[in-house]
Order: sequence, then structure tokens, then C-alpha cells
Amino acid sequence: MAYVITQTCCNDASCVAVCPVNCIHPTPDEPQFGSAEMLHIDPQTCIDCGACADACPVEAILPDDKLEPSQTRFAEINADYYRTHPMPDGWSPLAPAPAAPRDRGTLRVAVVGAGPAACYAAQELLERSDVEVEMFDRLPTPFGLVRAGVAPDHPGTKSVTESFEWSFRREAFALHLDTEIGRDLTHAELLEHHHAVVYAVGASADRRLGIPGEDLAGSHAATEFVAWYNGHPDYADRTFDLSGERAVIVGNGNVAIDVARILTMDVDELARTDIADHALEALRHSNVREVVLLGRRGPVQAAYSNPEFLALGDLNGVDIVIDESDLVLDAAGERAVAHDPAVAMRVQLAREYAARTPQDGNRRIVFRYFTAPEELFGTGRVEGVRIAHTELVENSEGALVARTTDDVEVIDAGLVLRSIGYRGVPVPDLPFDDQRAVVPNTGGRVETGVYVTGWIKRGPSGVIGTNKGCAKETVAALFADFDAGRLTQPEGDRRSLGTLLAERRPDRVDLDGWRAIDAAERAAGRVSGRPRIKITDRAALVDLGRRRRRLPFIGSVRR
Repeated sequence: MAYVITQTCCNDASCVAVCPVNCIHPTPDEPQFGSAEMLHIDPQTCIDCGACADACPVEAILPDDKLEPSQTRFAEINADYYRTHPMPDGWSPLAPAPAAPRDRGTLRVAVVGAGPAACYAAQELLERSDVEVEMFDRLPTPFGLVRAGVAPDHPGTKSVTESFEWSFRREAFALHLDTEIGRDLTHAELLEHHHAVVYAVGASADRRLGIPGEDLAGSHAATEFVAWYNGHPDYADRTFDLSGERAVIVGNGNVAIDVARILTMDVDELARTDIADHALEALRHSNVREVVLLGRRGPVQAAYSNPEFLALGDLNGVDIVIDESDLVLDAAGERAVAHDPAVAMRVQLAREYAARTPQDGNRRIVFRYFTAPEELFGTGRVEGVRIAHTELVENSEGALVARTTDDVEVIDAGLVLRSIGYRGVPVPDLPFDDQRAVVPNTGGRVETGVYVTGWIKRGPSGVIGTNKGCAKETVAALFADFDAGRLTQPEGDRRSLGTLLAERRPDRVDLDGWRAIDAAERAAGRVSGRPRIKITDRAALVDLGRRRRRLPFIGSVRR
């Protein structure tokens, strides 16, 4: 028997660190790690010790004899990786670096943000006993895109938050929610009270198409739709017209697949998740029967991951529709299939979907490759999309890019969602690279005492666990600066910061406030057999959090 990594793999490499035989790859020090969709266990080397399963924060690792029918394909995916990436020889664990002398007192660090990048940074910081961490977030709830971005039917992925609770329980950690840097505290004031500030603010804007009609009613960013159905308080009052039978999503990455799945899946299945109640009610009355995903390039270059693409095939009452003519590969595509198992699997899955016979009465998710939107049209609101077919050509650097042709057509649709990526926004008092939409940095260092991690550091790339390695790099730079005496001793301490916050934001939500919110949502969920029922009104969240009822932590227990 061997263990198998499945769909919810978060790529944080906790499993790599505990594997006694080095059978999990790619590892963080291998070139493939940065672009890997997921990690893989070599079935020939695995010794069935189960250490990886115990360490996995999202419960994605299972014995091969415990796989559900929908998961059995992952045994093949794991094994296929080693066809082109054979196990290395002569591996041995790295010896830990000698600890630096710690005679500089307590290191105080402010972490701005409370999403996974921020939480991984706090974890790394609190590995040392001479550190105090103050975490700030403008929302009344923590966990960022884990709470407001991960699809509600992916509860396993959300369980990564349980691994962050270790940091939250530390005496050296303090949480300040509903507290906005730039409004309640300035960047300069953070530096006055801390040796260093780590910004982990993500990429909160969306990219635009830049085509006529993009601002018509009925045209939205997919990021807004995702935030709406996940109960983000800033988006809870949005409305989306679901009265038409067809929706078009521009883009075919994992977010686009999430949105297509939510629009087409059985509402009774959604009713067992933590989807926001207002979204659940709207989807109960939705007329959407078909969702079309537009991708500029072909299945070889598609932006979605194989695990997400594979999972679509298990949707009840939903057909996945692909035109076989889109699956004819050119020479470059054939080479990619021959040399990359992930690409080969992607094309194989697409061919399997294309060979299926659609069932009468089913909803449909239609993948349209080699298409690009040129205009959204309609009188007052979106009525359709004019698209141009594309062809792949080599640019001056030898890369394949999509070029539009004169072959155009129109797709009628009452809802259009653009899903072409997130974009970082400037951070007050920090430099900003507008072209890359990141804060310029070197290994996480911005300037003396100022650091970045996560998407604002590297751009919107990777999955949740990618932020762990990113945080390790940033925190290592911070520790090196502190131990070398390069950081300025702050004038204020935790007490003086508390005094300042009491003046500026006396009703902020602290850790006990978040625990009260968490307990209330979980209690409401238990009544209806759901993980939680999210409170989506900011005022209600803040009011509940302000009560600061001192409760024991209530959370799910790892099996």
C-alpha cells in the first residue's frame, strides 16, 4: 500500500519535511516546485508510514486503498510524475543551520494582513521564542481568501486554517481585526512600535479586459462574484442577474472553474456547505443552464490545474462539453504531451470529456479554446459577447502566443464574468511597481525594517501553500537583519501600542472577538447540518466581535 496526494493539496510542503524516505516531490528546493499544481508521492518508494498524512494541513493524503471512486485517478497522477522526474539518488536530510546568538531582546513584528500569506509569516516568526507578533486586518474576520475565496464545496482546502491556530494561541501573538493601516494607524506608527513590518496584503483588484462594453450592466469581475457567494462583507449586497440561460466566463483558470461549478451544481449540495445564504437563495432561483469558458489558447496551455479539471467530471447533472476539433495538437503540443505528464493528463482528460455523450436535461459547462472576447454588446446591459477565434504563433522570444483571426462569432449571454487574474494595489508609503503590480523587493526586503510576502511580493501566483515557502524566505531575511543589528529599536512596545489602538480603534475585534464570531457561525451551522452559516453584515460581525466574550476556542478537531 502507498499513500496518495489528492485534489486538495495545498503545496505547503509540510509533508515533505516529515517524509523519512524523501518520496514526495517536487520539494521546495527543486525548480519544479514553483510551478507545480500539486505534490506527488512515489508509490515505489513510499514505505506506508503515514507521517505525511498526519502532517497534511488539508487532509489531502490518503492510503491508496482508502480512495473514494472520484479520487482513484490521483494514484495515476502521482505515479506519472516520476516517469519524467525520477527519484533522486543519495538524498539525506539537511542539517539545521546553527542558531544565531539572541542577545538583542524581543523582536517585535507587525504583520499587515490576516490571509494565508500573513498566517504563514506569523508561523515562521513565532518559531523563535524572542518574537512578538501583532497582526492587523481591515476585515472583522481573519484568513483572507481562505474564507472569502476558496469555493464553499472545497471544505478540505479551508481546513488549512486549523494549522494557523497554533500561532493564534501563543501569548506572543495579538490579533487586531477591523483595523486598517492607513486609516487607524499609519505606516510610520507601525515602525515606531515594531522593529519590522511585514505586508501580506495580497492582490485585491482584478484585471480588466480593455474591450468595448466591459462596463455594461451584467458584466462583472469573477473576483466579485466569488466574494459575493463566499459572504465577504464588502460584497454581500451585490446582485447578479441569473435570469438568463447562459453565462460566459472569460478565462479558464481555477477561479473560472470554481465559478462555473457554483453556477451549475445541484443547489441542494451547495446547501450543505458554508456558502453565503444570500447566494444560496439566488442560486435556487437561477435560470442559468449553460456556462461557457473562453480561453485564448488551447488545452495544452490551459490555466486550470488537472485536479480541478478532473473534479468537474463528478458533478451530478452537469455535462462537460468540449469540441474535439480543439484537441488536435500541433507539433509543439505533441512535444509538450510527450515530455510533461501534467500536460498529457490535461489533454487526456479533455479528450475523455469530448467523447462523452451529453444527457438531456443536464446543465452544461462548455470549454471554448482558441477564442478571445472582442466586445460585449447590449442595450443598457450585456446581451452577448463577440469573440474572435485565435491561432498560436511564436513571438520574438520563441514563446507561443495567441493571435486573433478574422473568424468571429457571437455568443448570446446575460451574464459575463471576467476571470483573468488578480492585481495588487499600491500600499501607502511603500514603493510600487505598477507594471507588475507588486511592491518591489529583493527576497522579501523592501527597505530597512519593511518586508513583503505573498501576492504583493511575487504577484498572484501559486496556491495557498505556495505562501509558506514565500514566507520562509521573507522571515529568514528579517531574522538575518535583526540578528545583524540592522533593524531600528522601536520607541514603543506592546503596551504603548495598546494605548494608541484604544484611542484610535477602541471597538476593534480582537482574538476573543473573532472566537465569538467563529463560535456563533459554527453553532448556527450545526442547526442546519452545515459547517457554518457566515455572518455577512460587517456591522453585525463587528458588534458580535466587540462583545469579546471570553470563550474557549471552538473549532473542528483533526482526526
